[in-house]
Amino acid sequence: MVQRSSLPLIGILGVAVIGSTIAVATNAIRVTADDYEFFDPIVDVRTLIEGLYVEEPDDDQLQLGAITGMIEELNDPYTAFVPKRETDDFERSLTGEYVGIGAEVQIRDGWLTISSPLDGSPAWKAGVMPDDRVIKIDGESTEGQSVDDAIDRLIGEPKTKVVITVERGGETLDIEIIRDHIKVQAVKGFMRLEGDGAWEYVIDDERNIGYIRLTQFTPKAALEIINAINNSEKASGEELGGLILDLRFNPGGLLDEAVKIADMFLDEGTIVSTKGRVFEERIEKAHKKNTIIDMPLVVLINGQSASASEVLSGALSDHGRAVVIGTRSFGKGSVQTVRALESGVGMLKITEQYYYLPSGRLLHRRDDSTVWGVDPTPGYYVPVSNKELGDMLTARRAQEILTHVDSEDTVDIHDTDAVLEALKDPQLAAAVRVMQHRVDTGEFAPVGIEDNTPDDVALAELNALRAQEERMLRELTRLYKRVEAVESGVDESKTEENPRDFWDDETDLTDGELIVRDKDGNIVTTLKITGDNLERWLIDADVEKIEQDENTETESNS
Repeated sequence: MVQRSSLPLIGILGVAVIGSTIAVATNAIRVTADDYEFFDPIVDVRTLIEGLYVEEPDDDQLQLGAITGMIEELNDPYTAFVPKRETDDFERSLTGEYVGIGAEVQIRDGWLTISSPLDGSPAWKAGVMPDDRVIKIDGESTEGQSVDDAIDRLIGEPKTKVVITVERGGETLDIEIIRDHIKVQAVKGFMRLEGDGAWEYVIDDERNIGYIRLTQFTPKAALEIINAINNSEKASGEELGGLILDLRFNPGGLLDEAVKIADMFLDEGTIVSTKGRVFEERIEKAHKKNTIIDMPLVVLINGQSASASEVLSGALSDHGRAVVIGTRSFGKGSVQTVRALESGVGMLKITEQYYYLPSGRLLHRRDDSTVWGVDPTPGYYVPVSNKELGDMLTARRAQEILTHVDSEDTVDIHDTDAVLEALKDPQLAAAVRVMQHRVDTGEFAPVGIEDNTPDDVALAELNALRAQEERMLRELTRLYKRVEAVESGVDESKTEENPRDFWDDETDLTDGELIVRDKDGNIVTTLKITGDNLERWLIDADVEKIEQDENTETESNS
């Protein structure tokens, strides 16, 4: 039987979300004379600021500003500078490992609150419970502290002691916890078993259909998947009839682990290739040894499946090894390498290469991309509404909570329909129905999925962008109304003229003309004005108002 409860989604203590596929390397680039010449003007500016600026400058901030300024010009959100003081947190985010008490925490009503202890963690062994309000850490109050401040006090050296004071019901308890190495569990099932809180991986007992959710590609993630499959088969006494691999909301991680998992199910062919400006193409291929070729596969993806998730799902899809169900993936197909700076001030996570699927498709989404990432298998596109997504995440979150107390609110894990109803997950339900049909008939078919084509995937993306544009325009409209309201209460004689106010707001320009001339006065183009929004779009354009004499004849209404 499985306990169910409800809590808001929060962060994991001491673990950052992995948003990239990472490699670690040493700095092998040689500094040339041209490099020093590049920095001459920067040194000049820094010298003048140091010697003449009205207030004492902060050298560390100037240095950080110079570094971040260069990186921002790349217009790449995945290239980032990591200062030395943040390297420990960054390294924990890469490995999914840290030393601490092992609990998910959040700030609730101004106090640090336990959301759930992690499986087998020091917090779990010490008796920490969900909803415990931590009012003190080693005798010091947590009231008003941020989550990061609390985490800094809870993590530490292995085998050291920390005492947390918690309020539980009407009691106040001191709980002594011995810190230890914590490994975040990347492989999860669909529900927890009561008692030890172990995950259940067989979602359909009758057909022996397995379900594995991979939350991130941490070290040994491939081994964890193998263990989950082996344990499920051992418990049932027979091989799995099919496997549903859930990569939704998986932001990526270590490329090697994605390659290992793909190789687990592919016996030949390209898994992924990487290319970069100064790197030779590297191709990762599958091998016959230890390949699981007979197990039918369904892979679940969505718009938050990124990086290594896209490498794995794309390889299985391109080779026809798996049916992919869900929505188009995120489109984060770039490789970041972490390079320590020789100066010792920190590390640079820098984009060096792009991923390409076996079909040659570029995974990465650029501003001008028409296709990117991984699409569902034709006919297996299953979108969800915002309400459905919220209900699903709430139900999923309830399964994450680990408690020492059995609950009366349980679901029979041997009743597949009851499980699917409790999980409130339309995409998972679709995957189960598809796999059931595959086990029963030997063939895949989009059972229970509304008819759709590849065009529906692109149309959904277009509609999402249009909705985003509409939201932004509505916000601009609200902003303009607020400006007008404030202006109406201000004495206009005391206000300065707005240089971006190009003409009187009452002027009707519809059906007028906008004439664009070059610097010599020659007409470049004439545009018909079809609405009253022109001034709004000119506000951020490279134009300025030319003051004209009242007797000057104008050639347009613009």
